[in-house]
Amino acid sequence: MRKGIQLLLCSTLLFTSSCDVLDSAAQQAGNFINNDSASPEAPALTNTEVISGLKEALSVGIQNSVNLTSVTDGFLGNAQIKLPFPPDALKVRQKALDLGLSSQVDKFETTLNRAAEEASKEALPIFKNAITGMSVQDGFAILNGGNGAATNFLKNQTTQNLKQAFTPKVQAAISKVKLTDYWSPLINKYNTAMTLTGGEKINPDLEEYITERAIDGLFIMVEKEENKIRLDPVARVSDLLSKVFGSLTN
Repeated sequence: MRKGIQLLLCSTLLFTSSCDVLDSAAQQAGNFINNDSASPEAPALTNTEVISGLKEALSVGIQNSVNLTSVTDGFLGNAQIKLPFPPDALKVRQKALDLGLSSQVDKFETTLNRAAEEASKEALPIFKNAITGMSVQDGFAILNGGNGAATNFLKNQTTQNLKQAFTPKVQAAISKVKLTDYWSPLINKYNTAMTLTGGEKINPDLEEYITERAIDGLFIMVEKEENKIRLDPVARVSDLLSKVFGSLTN
């Protein structure tokens, strides 16, 4: 009889202990579920935040790009955007080098880039005007468009206006640095040689070449700045930029 009571007590204690363990486990699981479900989710971006964030990103990007390109050696000292001798006139360059005119070739290439640097000063207000007109639809397309999407938007919106603004600037720069003083001897000597040999003469449009290459170089720098903000959290210099572009990786 006594042993029976002991067994009953032991069974009761074991059952009670097991229940306590189960209750504790259930409570912990419940806490985990409640905490997980209560974890704050990143608030959805509003249309206003997207547009404001993209305008800020573009403003930062274009300002940095213009600051980098519109100074002395902004083009000449940057191998990525430096204007080389016009491709259509590379034969002229080689002929000039053969004739011992390397100094004039160097001066000519330098002045090409000086003209591009001078023209880039005209870009900022044109870019800013395009940013002002950005729609909500534009904003979400740019945000989700991946690397270079904002730059492509600017290209579509500003290229023609940039050409119109750059052309007189390039003309003035060509005159200021006397670019034709370096170009004319090269092209004349080459064309004289072609007259003697029966080869094709070359007369490339320097204004168009410089204008187009200056715009291309500027957009290369804008895209570089844009992608930096997209990919590098450190480049997101405000809370709004962190929120907007951070949403792409969350």
